[in-house]
Amino acid sequence: MADPKFITAPLKTDKMPPGIPYIIGNEAAERFNFYGMRAILVVFMTKYLMDRSGALAPMAENEANGWYHLFLSANYFFPTLGAIVADAFLGKYRTIFWLSLVYCLGSITLALDHTRVGLTLGLTLIALGSGGIKPCVSSNVGDQFGSDNQHLLSRAFGWFYFSVNFGSFFSILLIPWLLANYGPVPAFGVPAVLMLLATVIFWAGRYKFAHIPCGGKTFLRDTFNREGFAALGRLAILFAFVAVFWSLWDQSGGEWVLQAQNMNLRFLGIDWIASQIQAVNAIMILAFIPLFQYLIYPAINRVFTLTPLRKIGLGLIVTGFSFMVSAWIETQIGAGLKPSIGWQMPAYALLSAGEVMVSITSLEFAYTQSPRHMKSIVMALYLLSVSAGNAFTALVHWFIANPDGTLKLQGASYYNFFAALSIGCVAVFVFVARAYQEKTYLQGDTPVPLADAASET
Repeated sequence: MADPKFITAPLKTDKMPPGIPYIIGNEAAERFNFYGMRAILVVFMTKYLMDRSGALAPMAENEANGWYHLFLSANYFFPTLGAIVADAFLGKYRTIFWLSLVYCLGSITLALDHTRVGLTLGLTLIALGSGGIKPCVSSNVGDQFGSDNQHLLSRAFGWFYFSVNFGSFFSILLIPWLLANYGPVPAFGVPAVLMLLATVIFWAGRYKFAHIPCGGKTFLRDTFNREGFAALGRLAILFAFVAVFWSLWDQSGGEWVLQAQNMNLRFLGIDWIASQIQAVNAIMILAFIPLFQYLIYPAINRVFTLTPLRKIGLGLIVTGFSFMVSAWIETQIGAGLKPSIGWQMPAYALLSAGEVMVSITSLEFAYTQSPRHMKSIVMALYLLSVSAGNAFTALVHWFIANPDGTLKLQGASYYNFFAALSIGCVAVFVFVARAYQEKTYLQGDTPVPLADAASET
């Protein structure tokens, strides 16, 4: 039976829903875990990985990059499973809570076992846990809003994204330092503690936020039919272009880190660790969100109407420019020079601007454009674009590897390839965006009788 204290519909209020702080606090702690672990993953695989005897057995850089993107691809594939479980069987709360415990177990495994077996098991559990809760957490934000406070939805998603970068900023600075100075145990152990904290914060807010009941057989019947597949297909075409963005963006945690290792890491009077440089993305996002919302978007709107799809198209172009900067850096490294890490700052600025325009916009768009009973499954479809983007990057790494260890694409040519991909796809995206007909769906304000709700704990 469902707990009678649970709220089963958005509260009728014109203010911010009371459950939002708990959801956002949970997200900040969970993202601390994920981005801290992600920041050191390639460095760990290329410098700290061991065999069963305890001897060092690191991966080559191209192999590590391939497996890094394969992990991210799996991490964003499992949201499909999590969405179906949440919307059809368990509801969002129970799905998030139990898969968070799986997530915690994976983080603990990485902290304790530094062999390929431990790496594989730990990353598999993290991919299952983190991936499974992703569509539920973000759609849970939207579920808190009804007709009286829907004008605050964009602000809430902005706060949600702020929490992601707030948590990731501190973890990207701290976790590489822990790895460099104290080794893998505390470097993976601290994120594990933060994931436990995230689970506790979410549990503490269970009576504060709305629990939209799962649909059971009705959800499966209404989703996996001709009309449901049509709705998913319309959005899938758009999300294919978003996959291109993620193919580029996630290289900031792998390829850009390895590029930084070949640069002069003394910048602003500080000797940086290569994997710490990613933190500038988080701080730029924190600055860019209000900058774009209050200055840049209104300025562009005075020239032409800036729809969500136009934001995405512009973001793809800007993201491509960031890789042109990376290509230029590679030409300097290829000449035997050691350019300052400061040259990565323009690349990160362009990448972060692209993220604001593509990622935040797509997150809200995925929620508002999905029918009420399909919120999580559509969010999973959006996250599947992240999986597809990383799967593509992993395939590129395996395709360009020659048997003798050389690469078909390397240096500036590698980055120019992805720049051309991101900018070039906009020529097709323009026609797809023009043909798309927007339709907004928000949750209703009428509470669902508890007798009709699925059991939640």
